Amino acid sequence: MYKFLIILALFLIDIFTKKLIFNFIDLNNFIYILPFLDLAHIHNFGISFGLFSGQFPYWFFVICGIIVTLIIFYMMLNSTNAIEKWGLAVIIAGAISNIVDRMLNGYVIDFIYIHYRDFYWPAFNFADIYITLGILLIMSQFLKELFVKKEK
Repeated sequence: MYKFLIILALFLIDIFTKKLIFNFIDLNNFIYILPFLDLAHIHNFGISFGLFSGQFPYWFFVICGIIVTLIIFYMMLNSTNAIEKWGLAVIIAGAISNIVDRMLNGYVIDFIYIHYRDFYWPAFNFADIYITLGILLIMSQFLKELFVKKEK
């Protein structure tokens, strides 16, 4: 139940921030925050980093996202490792957020834009951060187990 509340809270934060961006920043405009950080209003019609944008209808990404999220949910239910379960739960929160955004709009709103000199990272959102953090949690647990086994 606790994981469900965390997933719900993360989902609400992501959807709320996307709604703020949609309402207060014009499409394809940027607001300077720090020398390396802008807020932007970008519509992502593809998957990560805009890959496959315009190549598939939005509902294709919705269906794929739902299938992958169900698989991850199944993995979470069957995992015996607490860190792995939390990592999967955080991934689920991000996946659900982006799926709902895409279902409502036909695209995902990205708004965090990081750059340094001539290096520009594609815009992303909180759901993307959740997915990345979840993967990092799972990877760190995997590496921890790998090195502990090698030491024995």
